[in-house]
Amino acid sequence: MAGALVIGAGPGIGQAVARRFAREGLPVALIARTKETATAAAESVAALGVRALPLVADAADETALRDALDAAAGELGEPDIVVYNVAAIRPDTIGELSHRDHTDAYAVNVLGALTAAAHTLPGMGRRGRGTFVVTGGMPEMKPQYVSLSLGKAGVRALVELLDAEYGPSGVHVATVTVGGVVAPGTAHDPDDIADHYWRLHTQPHERWEREVLH
Repeated sequence: MAGALVIGAGPGIGQAVARRFAREGLPVALIARTKETATAAAESVAALGVRALPLVADAADETALRDALDAAAGELGEPDIVVYNVAAIRPDTIGELSHRDHTDAYAVNVLGALTAAAHTLPGMGRRGRGTFVVTGGMPEMKPQYVSLSLGKAGVRALVELLDAEYGPSGVHVATVTVGGVVAPGTAHDPDDIADHYWRLHTQPHERWEREVLH
């Protein structure tokens, strides 16, 4: 089995997902916005006895993200599972943010996922296998989080589009929608959430789910 690639490998879901795949023996490439975060994530994964590759890129920077994806493939091979776990989380109300602020948030919440998908899914389709999972949220839109609500709605639409395009080629595209604040020891413990990603990756084709709500 080829390796895993986690985009947004910060503390919480990102690192929990990376460790979940590492426990199955997969090497993991970890992309984070800062070197410190990427290095800490790689050390956490490497402690489980697999190769961990730290990489730095801002998910909203298309060139930097594509370069990091190429670096991951060059070191570990084409990934068998890609997880997009990046979001710009901030409270904002209708009319509060400028167009520029909304554009910046959308670039992180949706367009980074689109870039990652466009860069990795064609190869998965040619191989006839692979998994692409986006961390979602906001099962119900909230007027106190307008930019995030718009972003998570966009992610759902993107997953539907990617599934229609690449699902017939054998690529499982899905989202894990988290309906609460993530914290260890709670109903939204990141280690519990991480189990969904492994289950989606190993699901038989006839039981594929497109969205899992935690």
